[in-house]
Amino acid sequence: MPEVGDTIRINYMKDEPQYAGKEGVITHIDDFQQLHGTWGSLAVIQDIDDFTIIKKG
Repeated sequence: MPEVGDTIRINYMKDEPQYAGKEGVITHIDDFQQLHGTWGSLAVIQDIDDFTIIKKG
């Protein structure tokens, strides 16, 4: 389960192929369990997008 402070790599983001391969630190998890972080302005949606936790915070 991802947590604030974890570093993730985005493997796939629906409708946003330019985000594949981006890495960043989770800065906020909202009420819908979407991940927000330093990889850009879009949230990672846990049930739709694919990501890997590469470093626990």
